Amino acid sequence: MEERILAERCKAGDNEARRELYTRFGGRLLSICLRYAADRASAEDLLHDCFLKVFAAIDRFTWRGEGSLRAWMERIAVNVSLEALRHKRRLHFPTTVDRLPERYEEPTPDETERLSFDELRRLIAELPDGYRTIFNLYCIEEFSHKEIAERLGISEKTSSSQLFRAKALLARRIKEHVKN
Repeated sequence: MEERILAERCKAGDNEARRELYTRFGGRLLSICLRYAADRASAEDLLHDCFLKVFAAIDRFTWRGEGSLRAWMERIAVNVSLEALRHKRRLHFPTTVDRLPERYEEPTPDETERLSFDELRRLIAELPDGYRTIFNLYCIEEFSHKEIAERLGISEKTSSSQLFRAKALLARRIKEHVKN
């Protein structure tokens, strides 16, 4: 079923369309929730909350072309995930500014090619919550530091320094993983 028709049927309260929406987009939204959650069970809870929000707000969705429904739902998944982290007070952004090194040693292409997608995803998931959240928002969701700062209630400088720390820690862990 076409996205536009699927959205219209969901708006009309069609449970078959809602089931199809869940089947079609559930995996994608779960992968987004997994980026922010501490474990799979938490991500599945977030996915449930996400669909509750989607179905509650579907009347406000405006179709803007193919892919707009998916993009709208992905934004909801990110927002639900961030809200859960804030609610659980899992986001910690140090207010003290340690001297950051000017650069860090990035993994070589050879080192990164030796990692599977699942290994890289695991290394990202193991980052501290604050680092992982900003890394995901900046590198994957493609938010600017200004947008991140507004969403998380932090300064742009904090967002930038947390991203630098996340990248430095991830680079070190990639190098260690490949070495071992």
